[in-house]
Amino acid sequence: MIAIGSDHAGYRLKEEIKKYLDEAGIAYRDVGTDSEQSTDYPIYGAAVGRAVASGECEKGIAICGTGVGISMAANKIKGVRAACCSDYFSAKYTRLHNDANVLCFGERVVGVGLAIELVKVFLETEYEGGRHQRRVDLIAKLEEE
Repeated sequence: MIAIGSDHAGYRLKEEIKKYLDEAGIAYRDVGTDSEQSTDYPIYGAAVGRAVASGECEKGIAICGTGVGISMAANKIKGVRAACCSDYFSAKYTRLHNDANVLCFGERVVGVGLAIELVKVFLETEYEGGRHQRRVDLIAKLEEE
């Protein structure tokens, strides 16, 4: 299952991504928001992060205006490796090399078509492990500081 959440600035794009997930038969849990009424992105970045960190959801998608703020919030949750991506290469390689578990992007930065491509590659790409595991472990150690 995929956790998906957004603030008001990412709401419309979140709804488009949900349509894609429905069409692709990918189960998801929408953690909010439920409108374009102004709200605070940390609430929804943390909600996506908590759903992933708890194991309730395998991966997450978090959307705000730029993707930056919501990624910062998600990354405050222990066990979350959220990556703000606005291009295909970054979305693919953050899975391959960094074992990212939350994809973030901004509705004001990427259009619907690109966002769906980012979601596809993020969800379909497996972590490579191997030489990259040492670095992922070092990231996890930082959470203990």
